[in-house]
Amino acid sequence: MKIVPVPCSFDNYSYLIICTQSQEAAVVDPTEAYPVMAEIGRNNVRLTTVLCTHHHQDHIGDIGRLQEQIPSLKVVCHLSDKNRIGAANTHVDDRDNVEVGNLSGKILYTPGHTSGSICYHFQDHLFVGDTLFGAGCGRLFEGTPEQMYHSLRKIAALPSKTKIYFGHEYTRKNLEFAQLVEPGNKKVRDRLQQLSAGEAISTPTTLELERETNPFLRCDSKEIQSFFEHREKVAPGGAVEVFSLLRQLRNSF
Repeated sequence: MKIVPVPCSFDNYSYLIICTQSQEAAVVDPTEAYPVMAEIGRNNVRLTTVLCTHHHQDHIGDIGRLQEQIPSLKVVCHLSDKNRIGAANTHVDDRDNVEVGNLSGKILYTPGHTSGSICYHFQDHLFVGDTLFGAGCGRLFEGTPEQMYHSLRKIAALPSKTKIYFGHEYTRKNLEFAQLVEPGNKKVRDRLQQLSAGEAISTPTTLELERETNPFLRCDSKEIQSFFEHREKVAPGGAVEVFSLLRQLRNSF
């Protein structure tokens, strides 16, 4: 198995999932056709599948152009998005399987960012779209705080070495926010320093690193709870309320 990140547009990521046995490939969230097809050619593989994490245009924008070049493409989305992703011809739900060549992946239904958001879990690789970011999470366009919190807990229950492939390069800004709400977290400071000194591309991350530095996976942190009590003058009633307050504050950060 080989994973190829494909930077697209301003800050989007698409990804190629390549079965090295069959030389078949899937693309996760094809924002732009040209860079995807360039990587297909560079890796000398055959594109057979499109995996959609959700219906937003910046993630599915060039499916039509790919289908013009490869009419036989299988296009996968959550069953609730079948009327919003008209190009899709395969509809899935939580725990369903999806194949790419000889690779088998599992669907995780993760509503919150949108009502039809899903993740694709292949071996120790998880493709999350806009549900989880490096040190952050997606805005709640259609879901509730409760839904998003429980979707993130579903992801957090996976093995700690799971590699996380997210849909946008927001990591630096997210770490600056994380430092605001949990200033005593040395691992947040270290991660921000490493990012500043290294390459601009921060994908993939790992679940272990996110558990340590992502405030949206740290709603039980006493320091984060204290931040809201003392600075924002709000006493959170539980982890879901902490998550909701974090998301509201991040929206305007």
